[in-house]
This record gives sequence, C-alpha cells and structure tokens, in this order.
Amino acid sequence: MYIQSGVWVIISRHDYDSGAAGSGFINTVNHFINSIRFRIMAAIIIMGILPMLVMEHGVITTFRQSVIKNKVIDIQSQLNQIARKIGSGNSFIDEKTNVCKEDITLLSDVFNGRILVVNSQMRIIYDTYVFEEGKTLISEMVINGLSGNGDREIINDGEIIEISVPICYGNDQIIGLLLADVNEGEFLVTLEETSSELYVIRILLMLAIIVIAVVFSGLLVEPIEAITRSIRRFSQGYNEHVTESGYSEIAELSGEFNNLFGRMSKLDESRQEFVSNVSHELKTPITSIKVLADSLNGQEDVPVELYREFMEDIVKEIDRENKIINDLLTLVRLDKTAAALNINSVNINELIESVLKRLSPLASRENIEITYESFRNVTADVDEVKLSLAITNLVENAIKYNKKDGWIKVSLNADHKFFYVQVEDSGIGIPKDQQDKVFERFYRVDKTRSRETGGTGLGLAITRDAVIMHNGLIKLESRENEGSRFIIRIPLNYSGTGR
Repeated sequence: MYIQSGVWVIISRHDYDSGAAGSGFINTVNHFINSIRFRIMAAIIIMGILPMLVMEHGVITTFRQSVIKNKVIDIQSQLNQIARKIGSGNSFIDEKTNVCKEDITLLSDVFNGRILVVNSQMRIIYDTYVFEEGKTLISEMVINGLSGNGDREIINDGEIIEISVPICYGNDQIIGLLLADVNEGEFLVTLEETSSELYVIRILLMLAIIVIAVVFSGLLVEPIEAITRSIRRFSQGYNEHVTESGYSEIAELSGEFNNLFGRMSKLDESRQEFVSNVSHELKTPITSIKVLADSLNGQEDVPVELYREFMEDIVKEIDRENKIINDLLTLVRLDKTAAALNINSVNINELIESVLKRLSPLASRENIEITYESFRNVTADVDEVKLSLAITNLVENAIKYNKKDGWIKVSLNADHKFFYVQVEDSGIGIPKDQQDKVFERFYRVDKTRSRETGGTGLGLAITRDAVIMHNGLIKLESRENEGSRFIIRIPLNYSGTGR
C-alpha cells in the first residue's frame, strides 16, 4: 500500500509538473503574442511580404502576357508567309493542292497546335488534325475574316488562343483563311521555369524579412526592456536609474522614470525619517514618565510636595503623549482621499471668530494681544472642522512662538474666486534657510523651545494638508526675530479635485 501510494504520488507530481510546464509555455506564448515586439515584428513582416507578393504577381502577369504576345506575333508572322504562298496560286477552291501542307504541318508541330485552311465558301480544305476536312465551318471568326473585318483576329478562349490570318489573291481579294488553335500552356514553359526561380527568391526574401523583423523589433524594444529591468531592480531595493538615451520618446520616458525614482527614494527617506521621529517622540514622554516613577519608587517616605510635583510632571508627559497621538491620528485622517471632506457652506467670519475666542485665554496668559480684521462677509464651501483645525494651528503657533507682550493680527478678505486668511505675529521668526522645511512632519526650528511649549512638530504639517485638501495654497513670509506671516488662499467653491 505504501509503495503504491508512493508511486501514485510520484506520478501525480509528474503530471502536475508537466501540466505546470505546459501552462507556463502557453503563458509565455500568450505574453509574447501580446507584446509590442511581436506587434512590431508582425507589422514589418506584413509590410515587407505583402508588397513583395503583389509585385511578384504583377511581374509574373506582365511576363506571361509578354510571352504570349511574342509567341502569337511569331506564329502570325509564319502564318502570313504561308498565306502569301497560298494566295499567289489561287488554286484551292475544292481540293488540297497548293496549300503548302508541308509548311503548315511543320508549323503546327512546332507550336503543337492545330491549323485549318478554309476557302471562301467556308469549307475546310485542309486540317492538320484531318478530322474536319471537307466540312463547312460557320463561325463569327470565319465570317469576319472572309469579309475583311477580322484581319489577324486573335480570340483568347480560356487556355486556347485562336489566330485568324486571311489568304489574299493579289492585294484585295480574300480567297480563304488560315485558322490556328494554340494551347496557351505551350507558350508558358519558360514562364514556369522563371516562376520556379522566383519561388526560391521569394522564400529567401521572406526569410530575410523575418530576420530583419526579429532584429529590428529587438532593437526597438530594447530601451523599453531596459526601463523594465531598471524598474524591477528598483522594486527589489536597488538604487537604480534609467539611462536617458535612444529615441526621443524613450529618453523622455526614461527621464520621467528617473524623476519618479528620485521622488520615491525621497519619499522612502521621508517615511523612514517619519517612523524614526514618531518612535522618538512617542518614546520620549514614556522615558520621562518611567524616570519620574522610578525616582518615586526608589525613595522612602517621599514628601507630599515632592510626590505632587513628580505627579504633575507625569501628567504633563501623559498630556504630551496624548497630543502627539492625536496629531498623528489627525495626519492619518488627512492623508486619506478628499472624499472624506464634509463640505458645507460655512460663514468664514464666524468660524475665525470662534477660533480666536477659544484661543484668547492662552494669549491672555502670555499678555499677547490678538486683533481680527474682516474686510467683507465671506461664505465658502469648506469642511468646517478641518479648516478650523488649520487656522487654530496657525494662531496657536503664533501664540507659542511669540514674544512677551507681543501681538497677533488675523485678517480675512476675498475676491470673486478665493478667500484669504492671514495670520501675522511679532514672534521670533523663522530663519530663511529653514522656511521650506517648517511644513515637514516633526520639523522644529527651535527644538528646546518646542519642548517647553509642548509642540510636536506636526501642527504646520496638519495645516498644510488641510489646506491642500481644499485645493488651496499656504504661503509663509518671515524674518528672524521680527515675526512671521502665514497666508492661506482657498477657493470659495469646492471643485472636488483635492488630494
């Protein structure tokens, strides 16, 4: 049983491998048939072979007609010579005398055809096949020939060529006809030999065209295959770039792929940096909490005042951890598609007033004056929660990074297409070389002060994403130690094409 089962397993595995191999071969063939290279090869082969076949057919047809015409002219010439001999005697009214039988028979044997001699009464005087001698031949060709309307008339009936040559006595009097029936095949022996040679040439030309199609299609597709190999290596983790050479379209495509690779590499670096920053930011409060807790556990009879101080520090670290987590969750929600926006018609004046009212106590503690100026009443299609979050982050940052007894100016304006929110402060400002980085996640100009103010480095990143989701723009103007100004521009009507 075990051996039989083992044999059965081996056979089944063999059958499976054979089936898999067959399936793999079919997939390979289907892949090749659907490839650009196969299409190019097919196009070259068709464009090369079809004209060749058409041209060959035209050459053979022309050559065939030329052969037949030359043969007919040759036969006509010899029939004319015989007709002149017969006409000079005018003596074959009722008998075979003086019809140049030897010449007619010889000519008939040469082209393997049949020749009839017909007198003016349409009676067959001589037939090289003998069968019709003495009979009357009434046909359109005979009537036209005897009446003088069918001089050297040629009728091509399928494969039989009929040639009519009048026999004249003197210059005008037609006294009979020479009729020749020639099989067309007798003329085409040379043509068949030529066709055999053309057949060999045709096969050689087809093979040459196929070789050219294979080589040329490979050359055309090679740059695309190089791009595919580079993409495959890039996906495997190699720092790959595509050579920007070859055809202009391929060079342009290679350039775009290199730009894409560069952006993906930068995004990957940003992702790694983001993960590192998240780990660090989440770990720092936990580390502080652990140090504080260990300090309490390591002491006996801890005074209530010290215990309360340590617990307050632990609560601050927990609040900081909570804020980081909330900001991260906000970023995750903003990273989703714009379909998550809850667009409604919102009074922007009231929205800003609500934000400022909520943040006024924080500004009052720092003795910072907030002024708000609205140039007109503005109603726009926005997500109230996300826009409120963006403006809150800007005003909150203006408070945190301001000077003692400083000021903040908030203004709202609009035109026929956009509304503008401006937040300006008298704070510490941002160095020019760092202004492009402040919207990056976890980036902080002054890390020490950010720790003191409880900043996570995510506020401006959240603001930027919220603005972009509304198809808007955010602009920064700042001078170190003089203050900063953020300007938001958002369409009044949401078009639904946001990120």
